[in-house]
Amino acid sequence: MSIVTKSIVNADAEARYLSPGELDRIKTFVTSGERRLRIAQTLTESRERIVKQAGDQLFQKRPDVVSPGGNAYGEEMTATCLRDMDYYLRLITYGVVAGDVTPIEEIGLVGVREMYRSLGTPVDGVAESVRAMKNVAASMMTGEDASEAGAYFDYVIGAMQ
Repeated sequence: MSIVTKSIVNADAEARYLSPGELDRIKTFVTSGERRLRIAQTLTESRERIVKQAGDQLFQKRPDVVSPGGNAYGEEMTATCLRDMDYYLRLITYGVVAGDVTPIEEIGLVGVREMYRSLGTPVDGVAESVRAMKNVAASMMTGEDASEAGAYFDYVIGAMQ
């Protein structure tokens, strides 16, 4: 839920107008909108590069994942791994645009650890793939933008640990 929606819901529940503090937080949210959209656009336009480079890094760091018996062994399973990475990158762009982790949580993280464990997929490997995407994405952005985006990558990583 965005800061705007949260503020309105809270104020309405108390039958009051928005407070000066709430209005200031909304103003900050609105004025940071251009930066959030720029970050989301960079991630979206560079998604194939981010996923490919991060996947290469993951597979070099974790050869067990692509070795016989690994969860990304073989062409089809490697494609599935990269597809999952792309999915988490997409969720991160949703969070960036919303300025909030709620879309990430509600759309894609509920039960993620349990799902991967039931599939025999090492959750730490999935977290490592998101960490690699964070690093690749950060190399494409200014420090301020990378820091903003990094918080959403870190949220996903933390949810998997």
